[in-house]
Amino acid sequence: MIHGVAALTAVVLAAGCRHDPHSTGRGVYADIVARDIPVIEKGVGVPFKRPPRLELTTHDRVRSFLLQEINDSVQSRDLAGKEAAYKVFGFISDNTDVRKLIVDLYTEQIIGLYNPKTKVLYVVDGLPEDVVAVTIMHELVHALQDQYINLDSIMRAPSDDDHQAAVKAVIEGEANYEQMVQMVGDGNVAIRLPGGRERLRDLIRESQMTPQFSAAPMVIQEEALFSYVNGADFVQRFKSHEPGKLPFNDMPQSTEQVLHDRAFFATPRDAPIEVRLPKLANEVYQNTLGEFDTRLFLFQHLGDQELSSRAAIGWGGDRYAVIHTPNGNALAWVTAWDSAIDAAEFVDALGQATQQRYRATAPTIASNGVRTYAGRGRTVVVTPREISGKNVVLVVDVPQGASPNLVDLNHVTIGG
Repeated sequence: MIHGVAALTAVVLAAGCRHDPHSTGRGVYADIVARDIPVIEKGVGVPFKRPPRLELTTHDRVRSFLLQEINDSVQSRDLAGKEAAYKVFGFISDNTDVRKLIVDLYTEQIIGLYNPKTKVLYVVDGLPEDVVAVTIMHELVHALQDQYINLDSIMRAPSDDDHQAAVKAVIEGEANYEQMVQMVGDGNVAIRLPGGRERLRDLIRESQMTPQFSAAPMVIQEEALFSYVNGADFVQRFKSHEPGKLPFNDMPQSTEQVLHDRAFFATPRDAPIEVRLPKLANEVYQNTLGEFDTRLFLFQHLGDQELSSRAAIGWGGDRYAVIHTPNGNALAWVTAWDSAIDAAEFVDALGQATQQRYRATAPTIASNGVRTYAGRGRTVVVTPREISGKNVVLVVDVPQGASPNLVDLNHVTIGG
């Protein structure tokens, strides 16, 4: 697990294991490190430049470190903004305390972590050898990655959650992939497992089902699983398409590129379209949602996985802002699509999601295609437009009594 707000849990395959009074000593842990280093070097494809440091610690000390990270001023502001965004998208209820949720998830089952700042692999002492062994292998992959790229800096790039999710998928996915290869004994992990990728996903989900994780909102669970499941799947496909190359030297730029071969491995790649919003009055937070979270948003309100996935395919780029109004927070969300058909499918699915979420009646549709929905004290205006040759959809969701004129599409920049 890489520290920071982006990483939610300890190693997925080790989660759920409990303390055992029959602890092992540091010498046994060091032996595990020595045993695993050549295995990891062979699997990843590069050697350690220097021996990784191993230190034993306590659960309380690791908890204190993680709380210090969460309480960092930059992380704290981002977490507050993320909470506001999750609420306005309807991912979580208005009374959910995301900071407490993250702290609980962080500290529920701490086994060990690699800290890129100190370059130390910390292992909580007093756990059974087999539990620690799983954690050490996963964290050693991070230690090796950190000797070739700066994990601390790449995991902290601000204001683009979609790009961060793609990077985290490679970092955590590679560690998970190497773990799974050693367990299954074959690089085709998903193929070797009965049930394939879906069974792999189920196994990881089951291993995560500690009380706090199982009680977490869907978006928290799925974003965490994306790093481990979709990340491991991407690394497996990368090794097949690009033998001999290192996935962390050629990172995907978006969750779309993690999900689809045609977006990453094709020539040219389907790079995300940059969407820039103008300066907005009373802006609370701004970020990018991405294809994966767009899919989650639709699924949150539709409950239809196939429709949600189909409507998110063709995502080209997006940018959203949470805006404060006297009556509550509002949302301005601009999405760009690969084609007019993709944009139309999104608009239709979004309309269904809006009607179910707010119990809204059929929309009023203006001659220019603008759709307006009203229900449960909210007004949602959906505006399709072509900007700079790209099919764009503006979604504005405001509380009753607030003006929906939050963004002038003439001042939105698409690409370039």
